[in-house]
Amino acid sequence: MTKDFQQATQQTIADFGNQWTTYTENEGYYASQDMLLDILGPLLDANDLQGKRCAEVGAGTGRISAMLLSAGAGHVTAIEPSKAKTVLERNLASFQERVTILAEAGHTFEIKDIDYIFSIGVLHHIPDPASTVEKMHGALKPGGKAIVWLYGREGNFAYLAVVEPLRWVTRKLPVWMNSALAAIMYPPLAAYIALCRFLPLPMRHYMRNVLKPIGGNAIRLVIVDQLNPRWAKYYTEAEARALLEKAGFVDVRLYHRHGYSWTVIGTK
Repeated sequence: MTKDFQQATQQTIADFGNQWTTYTENEGYYASQDMLLDILGPLLDANDLQGKRCAEVGAGTGRISAMLLSAGAGHVTAIEPSKAKTVLERNLASFQERVTILAEAGHTFEIKDIDYIFSIGVLHHIPDPASTVEKMHGALKPGGKAIVWLYGREGNFAYLAVVEPLRWVTRKLPVWMNSALAAIMYPPLAAYIALCRFLPLPMRHYMRNVLKPIGGNAIRLVIVDQLNPRWAKYYTEAEARALLEKAGFVDVRLYHRHGYSWTVIGTK
């Protein structure tokens, strides 16, 4: 990892630490088993997690780790390098001995013999994700699987034409300012979601089937999540596939979730 990538990675970790200590709650559809099934799509049956040893890279506030545990995972190692570790510990406290929390970055953690390792909404914020994906490969037992979720470039061209120029400004702002912007942007977005019920507007399926069910507080968090991170890459299908294949994964399969993002699974 180059010096520039190291600096960008450290800044990204700090940005998310600030974000996840501001937005600490996981509730409703946003934290539900239905949301987990929506992320996994046809690539993995949640019943396959029963009793398995799992790990999550970039666990944040523990939303995905809690989903995995609620789905029946026997044990989850939640890996989080930022100061959000304290929030993560609090949110996963009810699962007790079924959780191990590691304060490590994606390119430094060391675990072995994992059945399933997840990184949901994280790798697209890492400037140089190759070493993290290699660590994920090394953590798995033979036949184990990695599941990642990435922003997609296909299906997002109109959205990116608006958001990418905006992010040149917002990614340099503190999280409290982006939170204020999110509060201002929420009412027109809520109106747009309502209009999508009747009109064939851009991203209609996503607005109706993802944003509307998660509710107001989580929608504001989603807005901040678009404005705040220092680094965000939108992957093409070929790039998403190559990300896992270059780390040694085989039988790599993709699910174009709602036509705007990629869930990717690969086997060791």
